[in-house]
Amino acid sequence: MIRILSGNDVRQALPMATAIAAMKQAFAQLSLGQADVPLRVPLPVERHNGVTLFMPAYLSGDDHMAVKIVSVFNDNPAMGLPLIHALVVVVDTETGAPAAVMDGTTLTALRTGAASGAATDLLAREGVHTAAIFGAGAQGRTQLEAVCAVRPIRQVWVYDLSPQRAAAFAAEMSQRLALPVQAAASPAQAVRQADVICTATTSTTPVFDDSDVRPGTHINAVGAYTPTMQEIPPQTVLRARVVIDHREASLAEAGDLLIPIREGLMGRDHIAAELGEIVAGRKPGRTSAEEITLFKSVGVAVQDVAAAAAALEAARQLGLGVEVEL
Repeated sequence: MIRILSGNDVRQALPMATAIAAMKQAFAQLSLGQADVPLRVPLPVERHNGVTLFMPAYLSGDDHMAVKIVSVFNDNPAMGLPLIHALVVVVDTETGAPAAVMDGTTLTALRTGAASGAATDLLAREGVHTAAIFGAGAQGRTQLEAVCAVRPIRQVWVYDLSPQRAAAFAAEMSQRLALPVQAAASPAQAVRQADVICTATTSTTPVFDDSDVRPGTHINAVGAYTPTMQEIPPQTVLRARVVIDHREASLAEAGDLLIPIREGLMGRDHIAAELGEIVAGRKPGRTSAEEITLFKSVGVAVQDVAAAAAALEAARQLGLGVEVEL
Protein backbone atom coordinates (compact mmCIF):
# COMPACT_ATOMS: atom_id res chain seq x y z
CA MET A 1 0.00 0.00 0.00
CA ILE A 2 1.16 3.51 -0.78
CA ARG A 3 -0.22 6.73 0.73
CA ILE A 4 -0.95 9.65 -1.58
CA LEU A 5 -0.95 13.14 -0.03
CA SER A 6 -2.30 16.24 -1.73
CA GLY A 7 -0.93 19.72 -1.14
CA ASN A 8 -3.67 20.37 1.42
CA ASP A 9 -2.80 17.11 3.18
CA VAL A 10 0.87 18.11 3.34
CA ARG A 11 0.12 21.55 4.74
CA GLN A 12 -2.21 20.10 7.38
CA ALA A 13 0.33 17.43 8.35
CA LEU A 14 3.32 19.78 8.45
CA PRO A 15 2.73 23.00 10.43
CA MET A 16 5.57 25.49 10.16
CA ALA A 17 6.91 24.97 13.69
CA THR A 18 7.22 21.23 13.02
CA ALA A 19 8.90 21.90 9.67
CA ILE A 20 11.44 24.26 11.26
CA ALA A 21 12.36 21.66 13.90
CA ALA A 22 12.72 19.03 11.15
CA MET A 23 15.03 21.33 9.15
CA LYS A 24 17.33 21.88 12.13
CA GLN A 25 17.71 18.14 12.60
CA ALA A 26 18.21 17.54 8.87
CA PHE A 27 20.94 20.17 8.60
CA ALA A 28 22.67 18.83 11.72
CA GLN A 29 22.76 15.32 10.24
CA LEU A 30 24.06 16.73 6.96
CA SER A 31 26.95 18.54 8.68
CA LEU A 32 27.72 15.58 10.95
CA GLY A 33 28.14 13.21 8.01
CA GLN A 34 24.89 11.35 8.67
CA ALA A 35 23.44 11.94 5.22
CA ASP A 36 24.03 10.57 1.75
CA VAL A 37 23.19 13.41 -0.64
CA PRO A 38 24.26 13.21 -4.28
CA LEU A 39 24.31 16.55 -6.06
CA ARG A 40 20.97 17.06 -7.72
CA VAL A 41 20.75 16.23 -11.42
CA PRO A 42 19.36 19.07 -13.57
CA LEU A 43 17.77 18.43 -16.96
CA PRO A 44 17.45 21.77 -18.79
CA VAL A 45 14.46 22.15 -21.12
CA GLU A 46 15.63 25.20 -23.00
CA ARG A 47 12.90 25.21 -25.63
CA HIS A 48 10.36 25.76 -22.84
CA ASN A 49 12.56 27.95 -20.62
CA GLY A 50 12.63 25.45 -17.81
CA VAL A 51 14.63 22.89 -15.88
CA THR A 52 13.67 19.66 -14.09
CA LEU A 53 15.79 18.54 -11.15
CA PHE A 54 16.10 15.11 -9.53
CA MET A 55 17.01 15.19 -5.83
CA PRO A 56 17.52 11.97 -3.83
CA ALA A 57 18.83 11.69 -0.26
CA TYR A 58 19.13 9.30 2.68
CA LEU A 59 19.31 10.47 6.31
CA SER A 60 21.09 7.69 8.19
CA GLY A 61 20.56 9.32 11.57
CA ASP A 62 16.77 9.10 11.18
CA ASP A 63 16.78 6.22 8.66
CA HIS A 64 14.63 8.13 6.17
CA MET A 65 14.87 8.18 2.37
CA ALA A 66 13.08 10.09 -0.39
CA VAL A 67 13.54 11.52 -3.86
CA LYS A 68 12.04 14.72 -5.26
CA ILE A 69 11.38 15.61 -8.88
CA VAL A 70 11.01 19.38 -9.18
CA SER A 71 10.48 21.51 -12.28
CA VAL A 72 11.04 25.25 -12.53
CA PHE A 73 9.54 26.61 -15.77
CA ASN A 74 9.92 30.36 -16.00
CA ASP A 75 7.16 30.93 -18.57
CA ASN A 76 4.51 29.34 -16.36
CA PRO A 77 3.42 32.44 -14.40
CA ALA A 78 2.56 34.25 -17.66
CA MET A 79 0.24 31.32 -18.45
CA GLY A 80 -1.37 31.44 -15.03
CA LEU A 81 0.51 28.35 -13.85
CA PRO A 82 2.80 27.86 -10.83
CA LEU A 83 6.49 28.52 -11.46
CA ILE A 84 7.36 25.30 -9.61
CA HIS A 85 5.85 21.80 -9.87
CA ALA A 86 7.19 18.97 -7.74
CA LEU A 87 6.53 15.44 -6.59
CA VAL A 88 8.14 13.59 -3.66
CA VAL A 89 8.38 9.82 -3.29
CA VAL A 90 9.16 8.45 0.19
CA VAL A 91 10.94 5.09 0.19
CA ASP A 92 10.68 2.55 3.01
CA THR A 93 14.30 2.03 4.06
CA GLU A 94 13.69 -1.49 5.39
CA THR A 95 12.29 -2.89 2.16
CA GLY A 96 12.98 -0.30 -0.55
CA ALA A 97 9.27 -0.19 -1.35
CA PRO A 98 7.63 3.19 -2.09
CA ALA A 99 5.75 4.27 1.04
CA ALA A 100 4.17 7.52 -0.09
CA VAL A 101 3.79 9.98 -2.94
CA MET A 102 3.04 13.58 -2.06
CA ASP A 103 2.68 16.99 -3.59
CA GLY A 104 6.20 18.35 -3.71
CA THR A 105 5.24 21.90 -4.66
CA THR A 106 3.66 22.54 -1.26
CA LEU A 107 6.39 20.55 0.47
CA THR A 108 9.14 22.53 -1.30
CA ALA A 109 7.62 25.85 -0.31
CA LEU A 110 7.21 24.70 3.30
CA ARG A 111 10.68 23.22 3.70
CA THR A 112 12.36 26.19 2.00
CA GLY A 113 10.54 28.58 4.29
CA ALA A 114 11.31 26.38 7.28
CA ALA A 115 15.04 26.41 6.47
CA SER A 116 14.97 30.20 6.56
CA GLY A 117 12.97 30.02 9.77
CA ALA A 118 15.68 27.83 11.30
CA ALA A 119 18.40 30.20 10.08
CA THR A 120 16.51 33.25 11.35
CA ASP A 121 16.07 31.59 14.74
CA LEU A 122 19.81 30.86 14.95
CA LEU A 123 21.21 34.04 13.36
CA ALA A 124 18.84 37.00 13.65
CA ARG A 125 18.94 39.33 16.61
CA GLU A 126 16.39 38.66 19.33
CA GLY A 127 13.28 40.80 19.34
CA VAL A 128 13.53 42.08 15.75
CA HIS A 129 10.14 43.11 14.38
CA THR A 130 10.38 44.27 10.74
CA ALA A 131 10.74 42.02 7.69
CA ALA A 132 11.16 42.59 3.95
CA ILE A 133 10.19 39.95 1.39
CA PHE A 134 11.41 40.00 -2.21
CA GLY A 135 9.27 37.87 -4.47
CA ALA A 136 5.50 37.63 -4.06
CA GLY A 137 5.14 33.97 -4.99
CA ALA A 138 4.56 30.81 -2.98
CA GLN A 139 8.14 30.81 -1.70
CA GLY A 140 7.82 34.38 -0.45
CA ARG A 141 4.70 33.43 1.48
CA THR A 142 6.34 30.58 3.38
CA GLN A 143 9.47 32.67 3.95
CA LEU A 144 7.33 35.22 5.78
CA GLU A 145 5.35 32.56 7.62
CA ALA A 146 8.58 30.97 8.89
CA VAL A 147 10.18 34.24 9.98
CA CYS A 148 7.02 35.12 11.90
CA ALA A 149 7.17 31.72 13.62
CA VAL A 150 10.53 32.51 15.24
CA ARG A 151 10.56 36.31 15.69
CA PRO A 152 7.88 38.81 16.87
CA ILE A 153 7.39 40.45 13.48
CA ARG A 154 5.04 43.45 13.58
CA GLN A 155 5.64 45.09 10.20
CA VAL A 156 6.28 43.59 6.75
CA TRP A 157 7.21 45.06 3.39
CA VAL A 158 6.97 43.07 0.16
CA TYR A 159 8.55 43.99 -3.16
CA ASP A 160 7.89 42.32 -6.49
CA LEU A 161 8.51 43.40 -10.08
CA SER A 162 4.74 43.05 -10.50
CA PRO A 163 2.91 45.62 -8.34
CA GLN A 164 -0.27 43.57 -8.74
CA ARG A 165 1.39 40.45 -7.32
CA ALA A 166 2.85 42.47 -4.46
CA ALA A 167 -0.57 43.94 -3.65
CA ALA A 168 -2.20 40.51 -3.69
CA PHE A 169 0.55 39.14 -1.44
CA ALA A 170 0.09 42.03 1.00
CA ALA A 171 -3.67 41.56 1.21
CA GLU A 172 -3.49 37.77 1.64
CA MET A 173 -0.65 37.67 4.17
CA SER A 174 -2.02 40.57 6.21
CA GLN A 175 -5.17 38.53 6.75
CA ARG A 176 -3.41 35.20 7.25
CA LEU A 177 -0.87 36.44 9.79
CA ALA A 178 -2.94 39.25 11.35
CA LEU A 179 -0.22 41.86 10.93
CA PRO A 180 0.36 44.79 8.55
CA VAL A 181 1.94 43.78 5.25
CA GLN A 182 2.55 46.57 2.76
CA ALA A 183 3.67 46.57 -0.86
CA ALA A 184 6.88 48.59 -1.18
CA ALA A 185 7.21 51.07 -4.03
CA SER A 186 10.93 50.32 -4.35
CA PRO A 187 13.53 47.87 -3.01
CA ALA A 188 15.03 50.67 -0.93
CA GLN A 189 11.75 51.34 0.86
CA ALA A 190 11.63 47.71 2.00
CA VAL A 191 15.30 47.17 2.84
CA ARG A 192 15.99 50.38 4.73
CA GLN A 193 13.41 49.45 7.37
CA ALA A 194 14.06 45.72 7.59
CA ASP A 195 15.61 43.70 10.40
CA VAL A 196 15.15 40.48 8.40
CA ILE A 197 15.26 40.27 4.59
CA CYS A 198 14.15 37.26 2.57
CA THR A 199 14.82 37.00 -1.16
CA ALA A 200 12.82 34.40 -3.09
CA THR A 201 13.12 35.42 -6.74
CA THR A 202 14.56 34.08 -9.98
CA SER A 203 16.72 37.16 -10.53
CA THR A 204 20.09 37.15 -12.27
CA THR A 205 21.06 40.55 -10.79
CA PRO A 206 20.97 41.86 -7.19
CA VAL A 207 17.47 42.79 -6.08
CA PHE A 208 18.51 45.59 -3.70
CA ASP A 209 21.43 47.96 -3.07
CA ASP A 210 24.07 47.15 -0.48
CA SER A 211 24.00 50.72 0.83
CA ASP A 212 20.41 50.23 2.02
CA VAL A 213 21.24 47.28 4.30
CA ARG A 214 21.52 48.32 7.94
CA PRO A 215 24.05 46.86 10.42
CA GLY A 216 22.57 43.96 12.35
CA THR A 217 20.32 42.81 9.50
CA HIS A 218 19.78 39.11 8.86
CA ILE A 219 19.25 37.97 5.26
CA ASN A 220 17.80 34.70 3.95
CA ALA A 221 18.67 34.26 0.26
CA VAL A 222 16.87 31.28 -1.26
CA GLY A 223 16.01 32.19 -4.83
CA ALA A 224 19.31 31.95 -6.73
CA TYR A 225 20.05 28.26 -7.24
CA THR A 226 22.37 28.30 -10.29
CA PRO A 227 25.88 29.74 -10.84
CA THR A 228 24.48 32.57 -13.00
CA MET A 229 21.60 33.65 -10.74
CA GLN A 230 22.14 36.40 -8.21
CA GLU A 231 19.95 38.17 -5.64
CA ILE A 232 22.44 39.62 -3.14
CA PRO A 233 24.93 42.42 -3.98
CA PRO A 234 28.54 41.19 -3.76
CA GLN A 235 29.32 44.06 -1.37
CA THR A 236 26.67 42.73 1.03
CA VAL A 237 28.10 39.22 0.79
CA LEU A 238 31.56 40.57 1.56
CA ARG A 239 30.51 42.39 4.73
CA ALA A 240 28.24 39.60 5.99
CA ARG A 241 28.85 36.52 8.09
CA VAL A 242 27.93 33.90 5.48
CA VAL A 243 26.22 30.67 6.53
CA ILE A 244 25.18 28.08 3.95
CA ASP A 245 23.06 24.95 3.84
CA HIS A 246 25.71 22.66 2.27
CA ARG A 247 29.25 23.48 1.14
CA GLU A 248 29.38 21.13 -1.82
CA ALA A 249 26.03 22.26 -3.20
CA SER A 250 26.66 25.95 -2.55
CA LEU A 251 30.06 25.94 -4.24
CA ALA A 252 28.53 24.20 -7.25
CA GLU A 253 25.32 26.20 -7.61
CA ALA A 254 25.09 29.41 -5.56
CA GLY A 255 25.61 32.35 -7.89
CA ASP A 256 25.41 34.75 -4.94
CA LEU A 257 28.70 33.23 -3.75
CA LEU A 258 30.27 31.96 -6.97
CA ILE A 259 30.07 35.30 -8.80
CA PRO A 260 32.11 37.25 -6.21
CA ILE A 261 34.51 34.28 -5.97
CA ARG A 262 34.99 34.24 -9.75
CA GLU A 263 35.51 38.00 -9.74
CA GLY A 264 38.26 37.63 -7.15
CA LEU A 265 36.38 39.59 -4.50
CA MET A 266 36.52 36.80 -1.92
CA GLY A 267 37.72 33.27 -1.34
CA ARG A 268 35.84 30.18 -0.31
CA ASP A 269 37.08 30.74 3.23
CA HIS A 270 34.67 33.67 3.50
CA ILE A 271 31.97 31.06 4.19
CA ALA A 272 31.77 30.94 7.97
CA ALA A 273 29.73 27.79 8.56
CA GLU A 274 27.07 25.38 7.45
CA LEU A 275 23.79 25.89 9.29
CA GLY A 276 24.02 22.33 10.60
CA GLU A 277 27.37 23.11 12.21
CA ILE A 278 25.67 25.87 14.18
CA VAL A 279 22.77 23.58 15.13
CA ALA A 280 25.27 20.97 16.33
CA GLY A 281 27.25 23.54 18.33
CA ARG A 282 30.40 23.14 16.23
CA LYS A 283 30.40 26.72 14.93
CA PRO A 284 29.06 29.99 16.37
CA GLY A 285 26.18 31.89 14.80
CA ARG A 286 25.90 35.65 15.13
CA THR A 287 28.94 37.15 16.84
CA SER A 288 27.70 40.72 17.48
CA ALA A 289 24.56 42.83 17.35
CA GLU A 290 26.00 44.95 14.51
CA GLU A 291 26.98 42.00 12.33
CA ILE A 292 25.12 41.35 9.09
CA THR A 293 24.31 37.65 8.77
CA LEU A 294 23.50 35.95 5.47
CA PHE A 295 22.00 32.49 5.11
CA LYS A 296 22.53 31.36 1.53
CA SER A 297 20.49 28.33 0.58
CA VAL A 298 20.33 26.53 -2.75
CA GLY A 299 18.14 23.76 -1.36
CA VAL A 300 19.37 20.33 -0.35
CA ALA A 301 17.52 17.03 -0.69
CA VAL A 302 17.86 16.31 3.05
CA GLN A 303 15.27 19.04 3.57
CA ASP A 304 12.78 17.17 1.41
CA VAL A 305 13.49 13.87 3.14
CA ALA A 306 13.04 15.33 6.62
CA ALA A 307 9.91 17.28 5.69
CA ALA A 308 8.35 14.36 3.82
CA ALA A 309 9.06 11.92 6.65
CA ALA A 310 7.50 14.29 9.21
CA ALA A 311 4.49 14.86 6.97
CA LEU A 312 3.98 11.15 6.37
CA GLU A 313 4.19 10.31 10.07
CA ALA A 314 1.59 12.96 10.93
CA ALA A 315 -0.62 11.96 7.99
CA ARG A 316 -0.72 8.38 9.24
CA GLN A 317 -1.71 9.56 12.71
CA LEU A 318 -4.33 11.98 11.39
CA GLY A 319 -5.69 9.68 8.71
CA LEU A 320 -4.83 12.10 5.92
CA GLY A 321 -4.46 11.15 2.28
CA VAL A 322 -5.56 8.11 0.32
CA GLU A 323 -4.04 4.64 0.45
CA VAL A 324 -3.85 2.71 -2.81
CA GLU A 325 -2.39 -0.60 -3.89
CA LEU A 326 0.02 -0.44 -6.82
